[in-house]
Amino acid sequence: MNYAEPPTLRPRVAVTEVGTRDGFQSEAAFIPTADKAGVIDALIGAGVTHVEATSFVSPRAVPQLADAHEVLARVARRADAHLSALVPNPRGAERALGAGVDEMVSFVSASETHNQANLNAPIAVSLAGVAEVASIARGRTPLRGAIACAFGCPFEGEVPVDAALRVVDAYAALGIDRLTLGDTTGMATPPTVARLVQAIGGRFPQMRVALHFHNTRGIGLANVMVGLDLGVREFESSIGGLGGCTFAPGATGNVCTEDLVYLLERSGVPTGVDLDALIAVAQRVEAIVGRTLPGQVMKAGPRLRRYSIDGARRAVG
Repeated sequence: MNYAEPPTLRPRVAVTEVGTRDGFQSEAAFIPTADKAGVIDALIGAGVTHVEATSFVSPRAVPQLADAHEVLARVARRADAHLSALVPNPRGAERALGAGVDEMVSFVSASETHNQANLNAPIAVSLAGVAEVASIARGRTPLRGAIACAFGCPFEGEVPVDAALRVVDAYAALGIDRLTLGDTTGMATPPTVARLVQAIGGRFPQMRVALHFHNTRGIGLANVMVGLDLGVREFESSIGGLGGCTFAPGATGNVCTEDLVYLLERSGVPTGVDLDALIAVAQRVEAIVGRTLPGQVMKAGPRLRRYSIDGARRAVG
């Protein structure tokens, strides 16, 4: 793309909101079920039609998401809205199906150490669990395979491309053709993103790849642009920049949904999302969690937002 020229339209990109799962799960104070469902409804109303709404994890492990079934029951379901949920095991898969999810998401880490910290199991054991979930999902709902620490691990450091490909190979053998690469602690860089995305594309050209970046080191949106130029057409983000893996030291919030939508739309990439409505949702979430969130566009507003000159501060002297 010639950035010196006005933006021209590229193929539409799907923005998948993960804030009500990946973001809310890190909040210590329980968020009322009605608030969670209300945020999902507002996101869909703003044009975000892909939402990873919750997780059917053990309530003892993540009390914040103990109301997963109730949240989905409260959401005003629409034909144009795609609701997914994280399922860590076969029991979670059965619960998710009972709640009527449109897609289930299972994940395994590319790092053995992180997989032990996050799932309390070796990668091989976790992959066997995904195989059980796949057998439950088959013919009933799509299953997405996610890879945590795809670009680096806070315990092991660099994660080789081959380590991530090991998980991709296992997913492909199960018939999973939807893949999310997770940058769990914000360790991805433009070169590491390019290497892994290109390696997967070379091995599985038909696999649908989504990218999930954290902004831990401030380059989450730079990584988005790399993925976009490599043909990726789905990105996951969190309203207001909520989130951060509780099992990974140093993890901070996800790439912010409003900032992502602003970047894409101003780069000539349609998302179908109403930025002003999305900003209103971010402000609503900020009030729910009771603290200032890191999103920048929610504070500054759209690029051409105008202010009255009356009352503006003036230089004196």
